[in-house]
Amino acid sequence: MNNVTLLGRVTKDFTGTKTDKGLVIARNSLAVNRPTEGADFINIIAFGKTAETLGKFVKKGQRVLIQGHIQTGSYEKEGKKVYTTDVVVDRFEFIESAPKKEQPVF
Repeated sequence: MNNVTLLGRVTKDFTGTKTDKGLVIARNSLAVNRPTEGADFINIIAFGKTAETLGKFVKKGQRVLIQGHIQTGSYEKEGKKVYTTDVVVDRFEFIESAPKKEQPVF
């Protein structure tokens, strides 16, 4: 069984791309606290409506709960093989709302 559940903070605003067929893909990383000290930064990727929703409503620093599965891959870069490990987001839940922008005080 390949199942992952992560609770963490989004490290940056989501950046999305569209494939030639119109599928939206959003990549980011999630800062997940370790049980003792420090954090791990885990690459996450979402597709389709999930990617669109994350891009629209989740901003840098927000806590989210991610459920998904691990996907590995590789590619060639400058003649060397690079290996990747990502968590593909199957579903997510908002843990806190986006920070409200402060109104300027005149």
